[in-house]
Amino acid sequence: MLNNLLVSVGFNPEPLDVFAIIIAGLLSNNIILVQFLGICPFLGVSKKPGSALGMGLAVTAVMVITCVVTYPIFTYILVPLGIEYLEIVVFILVIAALVQMLEMILKKFSPGLYSALGIYLPLVTTNCAILGIAEKVIAYTVVDGVITMTYTLTSAVLQGLFYGLGFTLAIVLLAGMRQKVDKLNIPKSLKGFPITMITACFMAMAFYVFTLLK
Repeated sequence: MLNNLLVSVGFNPEPLDVFAIIIAGLLSNNIILVQFLGICPFLGVSKKPGSALGMGLAVTAVMVITCVVTYPIFTYILVPLGIEYLEIVVFILVIAALVQMLEMILKKFSPGLYSALGIYLPLVTTNCAILGIAEKVIAYTVVDGVITMTYTLTSAVLQGLFYGLGFTLAIVLLAGMRQKVDKLNIPKSLKGFPITMITACFMAMAFYVFTLLK
């Protein structure tokens, strides 16, 4: 019976272009500055480069492991059983479990980073950037009732890695710029969140140039 179910999944993956994945994940399709996903931690944990780097690496780790786990679950369990419509529920459960594990590891081995991330660490569970990449890598087409996956597992994991590093790049850059801006003599009405939003907007405009590399 299982063999008959597996017939419903086909593979016609795009050629693996690692360089294209790197450029897209880091620059031209940056998960924050181009796709505007993961804005909450981007603005909330970017006051110091250290905590921003910690958050970025934590998100990257969760992204990679999420892709490793959710891609096979979707391809070999949800699709054959005809319940692929449950993907978001299943993916959120997987992400929540991974974040819980990460939280326990940081609390035990890096209490300083655990304290610096504070409330934003549990909120990684609801980080739309992680769910977004999990949804992206399971892209598929349906022809005559057969679901054909667009990406291979290798491509999915690489996208999780470099989109996560793109998240890290953006949040660390903003943290560095916020430290510089805080030392400037700017109007009181712009201090704090307003100038942070303006800075983020200029960053997004700068990264827009990289979309020409697509």
